[in-house]
Amino acid sequence: MEVKTKKILIIDDDSRNIFALSAVLKAKKYTCLSAQSAKQGFDALAADKNIHVVLMDMMMPDMDGYQAMRKMKADPELKKIPVIAVTAQAMVGDKERCLEAGAAGYVSKPVNVDELVLLLNKYF
Repeated sequence: MEVKTKKILIIDDDSRNIFALSAVLKAKKYTCLSAQSAKQGFDALAADKNIHVVLMDMMMPDMDGYQAMRKMKADPELKKIPVIAVTAQAMVGDKERCLEAGAAGYVSKPVNVDELVLLLNKYF
């Protein structure tokens, strides 16, 4: 019997966020990869075809999460990978803006781990 790997790519320009998310998700038996920019994230997605979910920080320099999600949705190989927006933006309308941009889900920082795991379980 093959064990399905729960592989997640975390794209965030703040290494502290990557460290914290990776630590809690690894404790929940997820495999985590990370990238500190959208460009690094696209490189990781090109190199590893077994990434099941992307956790995307929405506010990054160079290419933000909104631009990165649009680029993923335009790519036939990447558009099927669910993206969960992880953002400090928690104002009225921010969740809707993320979902309209193509996010499959939304969690605000600081991340509620139980809420995130519930979202992740939809894709594994």
